[in-house]
Amino acid sequence: MRKLEGKVALVTGSGRGIGREVAVQLAAYGAKLVVNDLDQAPADEVVAEIRAAGGEAVACVGSVTAPDFADRFVATAVKSFGGIDIIVNNAGFTWDNVIQKMTDEQWYAIIDCHLTAPFRILRAAQPVISAAAKAEAAEGKEVLRKIVNISSSAAGGNAGQTNYSSAKAGILGMTKTLSKEWGRLKVNVNAVAFGLIETRLTQALAGDDSKTVNIEGREIKVGVQQSMLEGASRMIPLGRAGTPTEAAGSVVMLCLPEANYVSGQTIICGGGFGAV
Repeated sequence: MRKLEGKVALVTGSGRGIGREVAVQLAAYGAKLVVNDLDQAPADEVVAEIRAAGGEAVACVGSVTAPDFADRFVATAVKSFGGIDIIVNNAGFTWDNVIQKMTDEQWYAIIDCHLTAPFRILRAAQPVISAAAKAEAAEGKEVLRKIVNISSSAAGGNAGQTNYSSAKAGILGMTKTLSKEWGRLKVNVNAVAFGLIETRLTQALAGDDSKTVNIEGREIKVGVQQSMLEGASRMIPLGRAGTPTEAAGSVVMLCLPEANYVSGQTIICGGGFGAV
């Protein structure tokens, strides 16, 4: 089962939810993990969990939108484990509003997190990946590396999510472009678009009560009315929302050797519902 033995994987937003499941699953396959979260405690918990299971992991805490984060993230992987083999751009949140009420702050917060941050991370990683690929080619080796960018079925358009839908559509363009640019470096670049997945952002609300999470000092409303969740579930052919474990599985399978000839593609993890 240790098909990723010795590989080095970087996963943003991996202190909780889907990202945590991605990190734990990759570690179970033998990968060494760089775990990221906004907060120290959840990142440390995932690192401890991976180490307790016999794996290797370190934390790189901070916001993916910080100007210095990408370089620090990449440097952590190189210093700790000597290279980069897998990058999963997973970190994200939603901050919804109809367009006439959406502020510039809402727009840029979501674009920066979901689109600018992955761009910076992949830009920072390119010299490391390129140098390794050239050295391997000189030795006659073909070593496949993996990039998985997280998108959403909202990339096809979703009322109240101009910012999020735009960012998630943009990441698909980035994925297709880099699959062409980095093919010569033996890098598979793919995306996974999630449908309705059970996370703290999609938890059911009790009545009209609002729940919030604190993201970089902002209190962001999260949660979905129970009636809306039930309606959405009826539209999903499998009849329910997906679990974080299932969502993570769709990401991890693109990191395995079995996906070595898959690149420039988008997998929809939505229980049969959704298109991008």
